[in-house]
Amino acid sequence: MKRTLSIVAFVLVMISSVAPAAQDETGARTHAETIWTANSLEAARLARVEAQVSAGIKGDDPIELTVRQWMETFNIPGLSVAVFDRHELVWAKTYGVMRPGGSDPVTLDTLFQAGSISKPVAAMAALHFVEAGKWTLDRNINDTLISWKVPDSAFTKTRKVTLRRLLSHTAGTTVHGFPGYAVSEAVPSVVQILDGQSPANTPPVLVDLIPGTKGRYSGGGTTIVQLMMVDQLKKPFPQIMNETVLRPLGLAHSTYDQPLAPDRAALAAGGTYADGSPVQGRWHVYPEMAAAGLWTTPSDLARVALEVSKAYAGTSSRVLSKAMTRRMLRDQLPGAGIGFGLGFAVGPGPTQFGHNGADEGFQAYLTAFAATGSGVAIMANSDNGSMIFDRIAASIAREYNWPSLATRESSPAETVTVIACVRGAERAISWYHAAQAAGPADAFGPGVLNDCGYRLLRSGKTADALKLFKANVDLYPADANAYDSLGEGQVTAGLTSEAIASYRKSLEMNPANTNAIKMLEKLGAR
Repeated sequence: MKRTLSIVAFVLVMISSVAPAAQDETGARTHAETIWTANSLEAARLARVEAQVSAGIKGDDPIELTVRQWMETFNIPGLSVAVFDRHELVWAKTYGVMRPGGSDPVTLDTLFQAGSISKPVAAMAALHFVEAGKWTLDRNINDTLISWKVPDSAFTKTRKVTLRRLLSHTAGTTVHGFPGYAVSEAVPSVVQILDGQSPANTPPVLVDLIPGTKGRYSGGGTTIVQLMMVDQLKKPFPQIMNETVLRPLGLAHSTYDQPLAPDRAALAAGGTYADGSPVQGRWHVYPEMAAAGLWTTPSDLARVALEVSKAYAGTSSRVLSKAMTRRMLRDQLPGAGIGFGLGFAVGPGPTQFGHNGADEGFQAYLTAFAATGSGVAIMANSDNGSMIFDRIAASIAREYNWPSLATRESSPAETVTVIACVRGAERAISWYHAAQAAGPADAFGPGVLNDCGYRLLRSGKTADALKLFKANVDLYPADANAYDSLGEGQVTAGLTSEAIASYRKSLEMNPANTNAIKMLEKLGAR
């Protein structure tokens, strides 16, 4: 079946198709997919990418699964991918369905929540108005805020919060991220969010580090930028973004509207938790629009990255000039370990930039190379999306020769999780013992098995999670948190007496463990 897609704006030869969908016993279409490629050469490259989606395991056989098998392993109902190379979009493909248990296939027009990828796109608008002379990068942000001010403190006495520092996560502001609001909940104003006042569900945004001295990721800081732009431009934030970035770049499938308008909602995927259950109401609402409110598609995210690459080369200036783009992609606090330019994360490869995103039941991934105009955008309607993003990206990088992405090694935590999910907990524990012995020592610790255990617990694999938690306390018997986590797994499994013993052990080691105190009270133990 032929489809006419908005991607024709790229003026490429199109091969477009919708593959037939397999049906499970409920009749749901589980393997629906739509494909767009620039030409037959790119179609062949796409086929090779799909054939190479594997996880290399040091000291063990590699794990080789199809994209759909990876999705099934991690309870991911729907996935959408777009690849661009040499300053052009070259292919896009979707897999699965729009919501768990549903039958509507994900298409190239299906909207996903971009999570924190909202931040660099919002940063482009803020920098656009720096170039227009509306505000500056290095002035005290309180000079441009009207309806709210950053609270003064000992930390801001000698160094001020500025737009540059807010966009690069070096302003010392608090609140890492936002959980959003269920569609049935009251939604706070931005000022209420910044003050931490009801119905806001996050603490107040404060400054507790001297600005400009340390990098620390802060969605709270980006929300300050959102309010400043609205204060200064006297327009709703979605309108600002539409006029400044989305419309000029032809991003017809993107919006910062929160909540979504009904016509957009009909195109939107529904979020999915790690255990495969749906998000109540399909998604959460994010009044923190600049930090987490973008609805979009991978193809539109590709257009954003392509514009950045072209502006970097000086061949386009629809949003930013060449000089501002190069400033945006420069690490603003080298050596701080956070690796942020103005909005985008930068590195590790030369001219590499991007961002990850996570909203309730959604995850997103964008990485690009400004010098070559190449990269990939991936979006999933699942909290487990990140478990396959790196594997798909690595396969694409091998095909398109992007060395810094193709040669990236998985961390021990990622590796043990993949082994546990595909080959079982015992195999994962065995691998961990061997890998830990081989070192390096600083790559291992109680957090590795602990993180994997929690991921399995959230995915409903309680028995395997318990095996990992138990192995962790055996390996690290002096770690109070390992016992606390084991207690949580035992509570989930209904093993009350065992959980009480684990929490008591954790509390003996760390009398300040308030979670253990709370859980012991909840379990009826003194």
